[in-house]
Amino acid sequence: MRISIVPVAAATATALLLGACTAVSPADTTYSQASMDDYILAAVVSPARPAQDVARDEARKPEQIVAFSGISRGDTVAEIAPGGGYYTRILAQTVGPEGKIYALMPSFFANRPGGLDAINAIAEQYGNVEVVVVESYDSMRLAEPVDLVWTTENYHDLAGGDIAGVNSAVYEILRPGGFYFVEDHAAPGTGTNVVSTLHRIDPDAVREQVLAAGFMLDGESNILRNPADPHDVAPGDFSGVSDKFAYRFKKPE
Repeated sequence: MRISIVPVAAATATALLLGACTAVSPADTTYSQASMDDYILAAVVSPARPAQDVARDEARKPEQIVAFSGISRGDTVAEIAPGGGYYTRILAQTVGPEGKIYALMPSFFANRPGGLDAINAIAEQYGNVEVVVVESYDSMRLAEPVDLVWTTENYHDLAGGDIAGVNSAVYEILRPGGFYFVEDHAAPGTGTNVVSTLHRIDPDAVREQVLAAGFMLDGESNILRNPADPHDVAPGDFSGVSDKFAYRFKKPE
């Protein structure tokens, strides 16, 4: 099926959405004049997304966050610890049939009865998602270089272990010029002292660690910042929306 897109935002998003409605898999459809903003919008408003994901959109602002990450149509993306697949679904539709999502799941999930059921269901639903089980993220390897490594609200957990090894592994699997996107709960001025207790991390510590791995800072977004967050309780214990930071790092060409 080939769809011609009228270069008007509303018409474009509608056409893309209709494409998503005909089949959840993003295959076999060409949108010749769509922009990345159109693709991202269509992925966010897709009826393929479950209601519990949509209910989180106001707090997570996926349209703006995905656009900030530097993603492009046709990209190959490695998503670290995708959890329930909130972003996996959006990323899969955004990159389209030309692209691919490697959902990198930790082995302890795979070893639990039914631990991979949810992400395997998403991989079956979207034809461009491949589940990869990794023993540890500091030793992850892929069969091909990727354009984007993505992690949201997981970096603080990684920082409780060999974070230098993780960032080095990310560097290795990225193509030159590729992006490393990190979004997490903020705990300014704490370094890595509360990563295992409050499940937060100091944005400055993240920047220092990733730059030490050879990356360049390519962008910072304040779209998820919330100065009302007291920063001294776990995000789940705070009645509001937690203060989050987002960085886009780049591997030198």
